[in-house]
Amino acid sequence: MMILETPRLYLRHYINEDIHALYPMFSDPETMRFYPSHFSYQQTQQWIQRNIERYDRDGYGLWAVCLKDTDECIGDCGLIKQHVNGTTEVEVGYHISKEHWSKGYATEAALACKEYGLYQVGLFRLISIIDPGNIASIRVAEKIGFHKEKEAVIFNKNHYIYAFVQATESITPNIECSPI
Repeated sequence: MMILETPRLYLRHYINEDIHALYPMFSDPETMRFYPSHFSYQQTQQWIQRNIERYDRDGYGLWAVCLKDTDECIGDCGLIKQHVNGTTEVEVGYHISKEHWSKGYATEAALACKEYGLYQVGLFRLISIIDPGNIASIRVAEKIGFHKEKEAVIFNKNHYIYAFVQATESITPNIECSPI
C-alpha cells in the first residue's frame, strides 16, 4: 500500500520481499556505523515484521522508500514511536542505502514524513534521534526544520534529540507531497 508520493519517490508499506533490498543496506557496517551493529538476515526480517505490525497497531511505521523511475527500494523512512526520558515521542526515522547517499533522497522522504505526521496523523511534535557523530543525519534533520533540543541516553548511549514543534495555527505543507 502506497502512503506518500514526492517528486522523485514513493513510500509504501513494507512487504516481505523487501528483504532483498534492505538486507544489503542493513548488513553493511558503513551504513550502520551509528547503530550498535549491522543486521543479520534474521534481524532484517524482524525489522520488516516489526514495522508491518506497527502499521496495524500505530497506524504508521517505517515505510519502504522507492524510486519512482525504477521502483527500486532504496531504504526506509517513516514515523515510529520511541521512548525518550520516560515520554513516548514520534520520531521521523530514515535510512538510505549508501549507493544513493548525497542525492537528497533522505531529505525528500523525511520532509514528506514530517508533513504526513503533522497534517495526516495530526501530531504537533516530532523528533529525530541522532548519534552525535552522524553529521549527514543532522543535516537532514536541520533541512526539514528540526532543531537540536537536548541530549538523552537512548539505546545505552548518548544521542541528540532534534525536534520540530508545530505552531498552533494551521500551516500549509511546504512541498508537493501527496498522501495516497
